[in-house]
Amino acid sequence: MIFFLIFAAKLFLVEKRDDTIFWAVIACLLWSTAYAGIKIGLQYDTPLHFAGIRFIISGLMIFPFTVKPAIYISMIREHWRIIFWVTLLQALVNYIFFYLGMDRVPGALGAVIVGSQPLVTAVVAAMMDKGERLTRRKIVTIIFGISGVILISAGRQAFKLGSAAEMLGVFMILIANIGTATSNVMVSLRSKRINPLVLSSSSLFIGGVIIYLLSLIFERRPQGPLPGEYWASLIWLSFMSAFAFSLWYKLLQRPHVKVSELNLWKFLIPVVGAILSWILVPGETPEWLTIAGMVIITTSLILFYKNGQKIHSA
Repeated sequence: MIFFLIFAAKLFLVEKRDDTIFWAVIACLLWSTAYAGIKIGLQYDTPLHFAGIRFIISGLMIFPFTVKPAIYISMIREHWRIIFWVTLLQALVNYIFFYLGMDRVPGALGAVIVGSQPLVTAVVAAMMDKGERLTRRKIVTIIFGISGVILISAGRQAFKLGSAAEMLGVFMILIANIGTATSNVMVSLRSKRINPLVLSSSSLFIGGVIIYLLSLIFERRPQGPLPGEYWASLIWLSFMSAFAFSLWYKLLQRPHVKVSELNLWKFLIPVVGAILSWILVPGETPEWLTIAGMVIITTSLILFYKNGQKIHSA
């Protein structure tokens, strides 16, 4: 129960303080734990079934903290278009293609393609929103960020790409990135009048139900009892998604927030993911390339926002 109280309190406090960077970092820290949780869960379950159950639980977790049921239904009816697009792009296109793509490419290469999401978001945002521009400062930060992701990945596993299946996997992950980027821009531009908790709850739940139904058609689940670590990873991933997506949508609705700049903080995800691997995964040890990548990403983000503050105050 304490987690739910913290969930509600923190999300409502976001409206009262101008601390976008702090909460963006919190969301990315939470997302960085997803890879370890997914890796544990997929030892015992199929990808679509695991993802479907995860998002159904996430949507149900958020529901008690939204609004009265009558208002909830009224909001869904009034804003069904944005809920439809977020469900389609974020919950379905992103996660279905992400899981299928990662299953076809080497881990290091997949991490780099996933890590290019801030670049994809910047391009998509510039195409969809006149207020988003690919400034020199933003481009330099993205280049350094992707360079850092490449170093982190190279330090953990050698790159390898050759078969047609791997090329298809790369293409699938890029589609997932485009889906997420488009969803983020649409939330920023078109969701100002809908409660972000209603948006995250409904889109995660509906998307989870659809993915679950697809799993019943296309997957054959392994039989037998599931161990405690499976359930622990499922509950954590569900809570993490509920909190992180609700928080992210709330930040995207802020009038001064630019989608491309907010998504730059997602470069932190592979940094924290590597650190968690060192702590949790047997045999994982720090490598100089990985550490260099972390330093490059962290420095580029600090300089981007430090210089940005100087420009705005000038």
